[in-house]
Amino acid sequence: MKNLFSRKRIVGRALMALSAAAFAWAPLSTARAADFPSQPVEMTVLFGGSSATIAQVLSDAMGKQLGVPVAAVSRTGAGGAVGYSYVKSTPANGYNIVWNSNSISTAHYNGNMDFDYKAFDPVARVGMEVPVLAVKADSGWKNLKEFAAAAKKQKMKVAISGRGSFTHLASAALFDKMGVEVIYVPYGKGSAPVELLAGRVDAALQWPSQFKAQADAGQLRIIAATSTERVPVLPDVPTAKEQGFDVDTVMWRGIAVPKGTPKEVVAKIEDAVKKVVTSADFKERSAKLGFEPAFLPASEFGKVIASDDASISKLMDQLGLKKKK
Repeated sequence: MKNLFSRKRIVGRALMALSAAAFAWAPLSTARAADFPSQPVEMTVLFGGSSATIAQVLSDAMGKQLGVPVAAVSRTGAGGAVGYSYVKSTPANGYNIVWNSNSISTAHYNGNMDFDYKAFDPVARVGMEVPVLAVKADSGWKNLKEFAAAAKKQKMKVAISGRGSFTHLASAALFDKMGVEVIYVPYGKGSAPVELLAGRVDAALQWPSQFKAQADAGQLRIIAATSTERVPVLPDVPTAKEQGFDVDTVMWRGIAVPKGTPKEVVAKIEDAVKKVVTSADFKERSAKLGFEPAFLPASEFGKVIASDDASISKLMDQLGLKKKK
């Protein structure tokens, strides 16, 4: 009996200790969240090119708002899966954020990672980029109908970032509506204009900043945008929809953090992003890169991600790009 009471006292003391620890931990966690940020923040960048350029502009400005350095660190590979996997594995404290995009869905449905967008908490949408289709200026194709007519006579080679990438998905959606089959050629970052000018591909679909310099020089011709509205940096380029092909594929970009990050921390990062994205300086610098600032707070951004994920899942399945489980 004495041993029984001893065991009860030991268990009781252990439970009291655990309760005290839990009580002590709650205000400690709140205090730590209230002190955020007290050290540099790391922003994982998933891709190169214009995505990396915009991320650098954003991170520099966010650092000024938060009062600590925000370092843009490149972690590329596997359609974004390398970077997403890294950030997912870090503590949910706000010090590791990811420059995310629709790639969270394409990388998941490609089978590159076994988790989806629900592994992260949304912070804010920063803006959007619209893929555009470019050809050589001397190709003779001035619009999508002319390109489609030629593609039906001879299968075209089209450069994309990689199989299952967003540019692949956008291309597939576009050519499906045009009723043509093409050969996709993956290429390295930033080399779309080179591939086109060298004649190794017949067309390429990428971000406006990839083609604008060569288009302005008269070497390339941009014949369509895949959004429902024209791209501000390319006001003379008609959309696919204007040309009779009902396509709307736009890349959103924003900031996300590991699931479970304290709401107070998310709110502080969201506020910093809002101040940067709505600033005249960020808008001016974005315009030169063909990037359209379009801030959305965490709650609305989360709805966009979920809706877009469902659309991408359906489209990739229809186009045979979704890995079967």
